[in-house]
Order: sequence, then C-alpha cells, then structure tokens
Amino acid sequence: MNVNLSIKGVPEGMAERLRLRAERNHRSLQGELMAIIEQAASAETTADAGAATRQAALHAAQPRRQGWKTIEDLLAERRERPLAVTPGLPLAVDIIRADRDGR
Repeated sequence: MNVNLSIKGVPEGMAERLRLRAERNHRSLQGELMAIIEQAASAETTADAGAATRQAALHAAQPRRQGWKTIEDLLAERRERPLAVTPGLPLAVDIIRADRDGR
C-alpha cells in the first residue's frame, strides 16, 4: 500500500532549488523528492548513516551548478566575447557556400 506524505510551509527559495534540481536530473518535482527520500532511507542502512544523511541534506539545500549551463548562461558568455577569427583560415560560411556552389 502506498502512503501520501505532505510537507507544509516550505520556503520559496528551497522549493525553487528543488525544482531546479529536479530539472537538472530530468525528473518531475515529485520524482526528485522521491529520489531524495529513497537516498536518505537507504543511507540509514549503511555503516556511515550520519555522514550520508548530512550529505543528502547538503545536496537538497544547495543546487549544484557544476558541469552544466543554461541557455541564458551560454548566450551571456557569447555576448561578452568577440568572434574569434584566425587569419588565413576560411570562415565556416565560406566553406559552406563553396560546397553549395560546387554542386
């Protein structure tokens, strides 16, 4: 039999961090919460349950941004730096046009 759980009074900042974490892990918010609960419950059976629980709480409280960027982040970086053109090498557009015109 399944049990429904409810957490009331979650601060908006924490809820947003959980939504972002769920998005990074390609899960729904419900799926992410279930994964966190499963991880916490299984950590209790290990020899170092205290450290695993603290680590799970840390991950739930702070979103990890290492290793991924949003589209907005990439666009902002792109706008900050000029196009890199190496003298003597053709531009990609020139290569594509030459290929197209050669057909």
